[in-house]
Amino acid sequence: MKKQISTLFLILIILSTANAQLFSILGGQRVGTSSAAFLKIAVGARAEGMGGAFVGVADDPSCLYWNPAGAAQLKSDAVLFNHIEWPADIKYEYIGIVHHIGRWGTLGFSAISLHMDDMEETSEYFPSGTGNYFTFGDFAAAISWSLKMTDNFSFGITGRYLQEDLAGLTMRGGMLDLGTYYKTGFRDMTFAVTLANFGPDMRPGGSYMNPVEGGDEIETKYQAFPPPTVFRLGSAISVYRNLTTRWLVSIQLNHPVDNAENIALGSELQTLKFLFIRGGYKVNYDEEVYSFGAGLEIPFKTYTLTVDYAYSDFGLLGDSQRFSLSFWL
Repeated sequence: MKKQISTLFLILIILSTANAQLFSILGGQRVGTSSAAFLKIAVGARAEGMGGAFVGVADDPSCLYWNPAGAAQLKSDAVLFNHIEWPADIKYEYIGIVHHIGRWGTLGFSAISLHMDDMEETSEYFPSGTGNYFTFGDFAAAISWSLKMTDNFSFGITGRYLQEDLAGLTMRGGMLDLGTYYKTGFRDMTFAVTLANFGPDMRPGGSYMNPVEGGDEIETKYQAFPPPTVFRLGSAISVYRNLTTRWLVSIQLNHPVDNAENIALGSELQTLKFLFIRGGYKVNYDEEVYSFGAGLEIPFKTYTLTVDYAYSDFGLLGDSQRFSLSFWL
């Protein structure tokens, strides 16, 4: 049975890389139909270094973003700080805290801030700028709870509040993440399923004057759009492991409401116990194709520090770089 599971995992990887057409591209017409797009930005340099194929890994504090069920499996409390250099001079900050509360489970706290410099307003008559500036920024805060039902199975839930501000308009909303995590006991193999960003449609507050026939105007509310809900199915396995070296590979199938189905493949090589080298490949994405990264694990007397870096190629949009610091207490 164990050989059959391992063989099936490898077949999925080979088929995914060999033929991207196995997965429907018909969902491409849904692009741009969701709100709160900043929630789709992957958290954690380690996770992105593995191409975002992290739902089935979820064994560091970034699991609060990827799969809250993974928090219950962490061996100690931990804190993660993540900084992302996004295209178009956009900055992204994330903090995640995991704290075990004994038989009551595990709590997690996380916050996201996406921000950039003020932008100058332009118009038809002043294409180079009017001299007036406006602001743009996103914020989200979440609390997670997870519980180990057995040594191998856990589930988790996250409640999130978010706010988007653009040029005086504000949109607020709430949503849920649900996740499960299962360890098979064979070569560190895991299976995981998550439903992220599930919630009601959102719209900016207030209204605007909409021109109608006859030269009149009517007061109209802004259009509402659904959140970027995504269903993820992932698995990971150690294809090789000894006292100092571990080679972990992962695969993840994503079904978003606002795009076509896609696949992420990831790999992490741990050597000398403290050095990590990572790579990832994405199938059926518009611009993102590959990523790579590295990490160091540095033990101290009372805690362990991990430092991670990841680079992602965005094709015509340029690139993105991520930096993460994790403290294991």
